[in-house]
Amino acid sequence: MAKFKVVVTDYEYESLENERRELEKVGAELVPAQLRYASPKEIIEVCRDADGLIVQYAKITREVIEGLEKCKVIARYGIGVDNVDVKAATEKGIFVVNVPDYCIEEVSDHTVALLLASVRKLTLYDKAVKSGTWDYKVGKPLFRIQGKTLGLIGFGKLARRVAEKMKPFGVNIITYDPYISPELTEKYGVKLVSSLEELLKNSDFISIHVPLTDETYHLLSDKEFELMKDNVIIVNTARGPIIDEKALVKALEQGKVMYAGLDVTEAEPIPKDSPLLKFDNVIITPHVAWYSEESQKELQTKAARGVAEVLSGKIPTYLVNPEVLDVIKKKKRR
Repeated sequence: MAKFKVVVTDYEYESLENERRELEKVGAELVPAQLRYASPKEIIEVCRDADGLIVQYAKITREVIEGLEKCKVIARYGIGVDNVDVKAATEKGIFVVNVPDYCIEEVSDHTVALLLASVRKLTLYDKAVKSGTWDYKVGKPLFRIQGKTLGLIGFGKLARRVAEKMKPFGVNIITYDPYISPELTEKYGVKLVSSLEELLKNSDFISIHVPLTDETYHLLSDKEFELMKDNVIIVNTARGPIIDEKALVKALEQGKVMYAGLDVTEAEPIPKDSPLLKFDNVIITPHVAWYSEESQKELQTKAARGVAEVLSGKIPTYLVNPEVLDVIKKKKRR
């Protein structure tokens, strides 16, 4: 009989063998489920006696967490943990782990690809040629990449790789990130600006690299778009709700935004009646920036490994809520 029960609340992968191999090492049974759109009560019903959870999109709310009777760890497939109530988990003494390094290359590649495709209006030309129009003027005006300014909102690992990959194109790179020092950005040849407003006013291209939090929800809205240069290009491979889509639509209609490259949208999948779908100068990919065969295997393996580490009594390699250690210590003293 297995020592532990680990529920995979939801997943899109063809197989869970990578997870199974990792969990078997600590005597854990893997229980797959598909609870992405389930209610809190439905999730609790399946996960109540689980020792650990591995989550992709399912909402692990405070209500769910309070209904978990044995859970020691919640692992998120991915970097962001916005679908897990980390505060509630911490209060209950549950470790939250993620996989912050599995797709740095893929997401930075995708970011650069969206940016270059937008600057050169590749999708617009492709559509024109396939509809019978062979005319360079379809995409006028195009502007040279060299000498332009790329503004990175946030300067974590992903943004740093984007900076490294864009440097050879001859762009000036600036960033706004209140949590880092000028000394760090200087190592990458990037200038740290003092405010988001300064970044928006001075950037020809803007790329978003911050997590979704209460502070970053609709970080770019009407006021922010008004501050931007005319013909600005926006790329978002972070989280959809960081951009107020109504404000983005307005900026596209007014011609303020020349092109947008989005791998994420406010609602996913994007609604069929979304006004963003009508624009030829908006590229939308289905939250795929993270994906390659190699990154998927790494993601599945490391998410399960994080759970296995906790169940075997170790502090996990990728701990999202280090405050939980104090909570657990206090509980042991009681």
